[in-house]
Amino acid sequence: MTNNDVLKKLRVALKLRDDEIVKILELVDFRISKSELGALFRKEDHPKYMECGDQILRNFLNGLVIHLRGPMPKKGEKKPQKKE
Repeated sequence: MTNNDVLKKLRVALKLRDDEIVKILELVDFRISKSELGALFRKEDHPKYMECGDQILRNFLNGLVIHLRGPMPKKGEKKPQKKE
């Protein structure tokens, strides 16, 4: 399974749109355009296909953690407690 496959499967499983993926990557200061992102989701035999490198996938996963959990508290800060 390639990095492109992992990215595609996560996009489908989490029901993410391209603009949401761009915002998730921006959470970790990684900039990518929608057209570059679209090239990652193309079929391998397409002329505009681009291979998803380890750096893109790593940054997406790190951004996804922030997107789903929120930013990590700084040292010495307490986690905000949820009110029930």
